[in-house]
Amino acid sequence: MAEAPSLLSLCIALVRDEILQRDDVPPALYDLPPHLLDTLALRLPPLALRNLQSGMPFELQNEDEYDNNCLMDGRKRRRSSNFNLAWKKNFDLRWSKLTDTIQPVDWQQIYWETHLQSCLDEAAEIASLPSFSKCIGEIEMSDSILKYIASKESVHFWRAKYRYLSYHCQEFGCYALCLRLQSVLCVSEIYHILRSCRLQTLLLRWIRFPEQVNGLCKLLNQNRETLTSLELIHCKLSSTSVNSICDALIHNRKTHGILHFSINGSRFDETEPVALPSGLVSFFSSGRYLYSFKLCDNDLGKNFGKFVFHTLLDASSCLSVLDLSENKMTGWLSNFNRRSLTGLQASSMVGKSLQSLRVLNLRFESFSYFRGNGLKKDDADNLRYALFHIPNLEFLDMSDNPIEDDGIRNLIPYFIEASERNCPFADLNLENCELSCDGVTQLLNVLSTLRKPLRSLSVADNSLGSSVAGALGVFMGKSIQILNVEGIGLGPCGFQDLVEGVTAGSNIVNINISKNRGGIEIATFLLKLLSGASDLVSVNASYNLMPVESLDIIRSALKIAKGKLELLDLRGNNWDDQKAQDSLVAEFQNSVKKILIYSSSPNLDGLYDADP
Repeated sequence: MAEAPSLLSLCIALVRDEILQRDDVPPALYDLPPHLLDTLALRLPPLALRNLQSGMPFELQNEDEYDNNCLMDGRKRRRSSNFNLAWKKNFDLRWSKLTDTIQPVDWQQIYWETHLQSCLDEAAEIASLPSFSKCIGEIEMSDSILKYIASKESVHFWRAKYRYLSYHCQEFGCYALCLRLQSVLCVSEIYHILRSCRLQTLLLRWIRFPEQVNGLCKLLNQNRETLTSLELIHCKLSSTSVNSICDALIHNRKTHGILHFSINGSRFDETEPVALPSGLVSFFSSGRYLYSFKLCDNDLGKNFGKFVFHTLLDASSCLSVLDLSENKMTGWLSNFNRRSLTGLQASSMVGKSLQSLRVLNLRFESFSYFRGNGLKKDDADNLRYALFHIPNLEFLDMSDNPIEDDGIRNLIPYFIEASERNCPFADLNLENCELSCDGVTQLLNVLSTLRKPLRSLSVADNSLGSSVAGALGVFMGKSIQILNVEGIGLGPCGFQDLVEGVTAGSNIVNINISKNRGGIEIATFLLKLLSGASDLVSVNASYNLMPVESLDIIRSALKIAKGKLELLDLRGNNWDDQKAQDSLVAEFQNSVKKILIYSSSPNLDGLYDADP
């Protein structure tokens, strides 16, 4: 027999239904003792809780009350913080997997924003059906959504009164700061039903047709005073649509407020234009506060890249991040060379360059069938001269471009000069650039002597072999903090040489030595590394063909470790001794936050270790 409900529960149920079925809250509720009001708030569904909180007299909202658990020391709390706990509880009941990943100041705001996003996602699925012919606002929400904001007992009443998407948008849109919209919702009606929104971030997917662009522009114009971030994904854009979007963002203002603008995985009608769309040029020229601009994976050609770079050279922005990765821009800086650098320095462009740019991402698509369209050695040479217009660059990613050894040699003079001028350049990624041992050895020798050493370096997935270990060991003895040498073919011999280069007092914080077939020599390397690197936090030694005998050496290494190790990745080493693995994890579970031994995909072991 089910347990009979308590008198308190019955009273709260009655109060809940009363609040849900009327527009105002009985004033007598606010005369309840604080502990009863708190209990009521914690047991109300979101809609009733919202009504209770919004109807509370102003003088009570800002009134201090003594914490029932802190009467002795007199600590106080605001009633608003009690409501915040109630909102967090409701959020956790509905989206428990997200609760620990966010730390909002206002749980009510994030609750209704996430609820509205759920409504829009469900509406997009319905609107995508071929049989759909209604207005967007007339889409009915399912009970699976409504049951969370009202009690299960009152869902029928709730459905009859407020079942349409338009109500949720108009009623809860004021809480939404960030929304994601599918193209099927980008119709003229959307700006009307979202008129209560004051969006700061907007993400759009699959915008392709003029009517969708028109709906988007109305929404952008409506939120132009608050919007700071816009991202377009998987869209098809013409010059006309780009102009319309940029014009909506600017809207006859000298300066717009966009900080982050991104177009990813999209296609432009013109990938090799004779000029940039005029709206985009105006967007740059009025983007005084623009912080990041990203054009990733859009199949853009060299002309597009060239025009973007030259337009930014002449723009007065505070751009910090420029991402042109995964495009086909071979030759995009072909007009930059020693002669053009001299001419530009003498021209009016001096002082208008990308003085504030700190991150430049030119990564190409690693598995692309069009790898021949990546940057080549001549592009690296031209980039060297272009980089003189970016005096505050900190991070450069050239990964997956086949620049080869000549390309890296072309860039070495820039690294030397940047160090001598005390520039902040500190992070370099050169993964899978078809570099050889000779080219990387020369690079490491130069980097080891710089006045201002690098903070991080990645030369992963280049076929370097064991001969690079000597120069790598010397480099590790400098001030490098993050090092990625995954899959460079060090082998056992390379790690034997690398051990000799490891010295006490190493500054390494994060190191990736995975997929190097190092065998038991990996464990010997870890033994010396962990004993001398006091700042070491993360080690990835996965997929190295380590035999089970390595476990004893690794155990010894962990016992003498001086650092603050949080992650040790040992997956993919085909150890059959389950008991020994479990013992290692159990022994150091308190001193190391995470030891990964078991692969989440066992087949990866075979895929990597087998011959191609």
